[in-house]
Amino acid sequence: MIETSQKNRNIMSVIAILVGLLMITVIPFLVQTSLDRVLRGLTDHVNAGNPTFKSGIPLFDLFYPIWRAVIFVAGAALLLISQEIRKGEEWTYPVTMSLFALPAIGGMFMFLPYVSWVDGFPLPMLISLIGLIGYFSMIFLRKASQAQKWVRFAALTFIGMLATHAFTIGIGAQRTMMTRPGYPFYQDLSWWMFNWVGEVNWVAVILLFLSIPLLSVGKRKGWWLAVIAAFAILIIDVPTQFIRTKTFDYLYGALLSLGVLAFTVIPFFKKHLLVEETGEA
Repeated sequence: MIETSQKNRNIMSVIAILVGLLMITVIPFLVQTSLDRVLRGLTDHVNAGNPTFKSGIPLFDLFYPIWRAVIFVAGAALLLISQEIRKGEEWTYPVTMSLFALPAIGGMFMFLPYVSWVDGFPLPMLISLIGLIGYFSMIFLRKASQAQKWVRFAALTFIGMLATHAFTIGIGAQRTMMTRPGYPFYQDLSWWMFNWVGEVNWVAVILLFLSIPLLSVGKRKGWWLAVIAAFAILIIDVPTQFIRTKTFDYLYGALLSLGVLAFTVIPFFKKHLLVEETGEA
């Protein structure tokens, strides 16, 4: 960070303050409004004769507030470290990238149920955009070559998208498991496979999120975490897509995994992604 110009560090500090303020003041109300609308729309759908969807009500009532709390704490952290960013403390960059990733990922997760059950402009998209403003700004304001900036932009964007999708796959699996025929037993391979794919995706979310701060500064540990997570999702989503063909969700997950692998494994991208490959300090 100290190699980054003082002007850019000042801008990064101001962005951290502004985004942090939005995360502790505006986003909590956006989350609650979104949750209320999703619960109302989902309840109407259940009452219209679709009882298998009732399991979504407690799940969304749990995870929307959890994401709100996580984002709130991340916003408070951004305010506290904003002046350290201005000073160029190296540790602040990966931490800040992680903090900005939280509303970006959480907002996109909340967006998916919203567009399924609520008409009109998707409020959670604003939550995601607030996080992405900081996320992308940090990538392009920090001193690096243009090739490094664009490769990290692509790789970290795909990692965030895959993390969102994988978290949502896990929620969908839990929702369906709670209302499956013959509960608590499993009728056939397709049902226990469905449970399996959801939990594998949830484990992969942890690895993907941990890879963000490490890869943002070109660390090989982050590269391994991202590659392992993407590969695990790929090899579980592909067979699941053939077994459960009513949705293309697993195909989308496989494609996002391939995107992560492309921007991490292909030698040209790997060279510009990792500090060890470029020889930079």
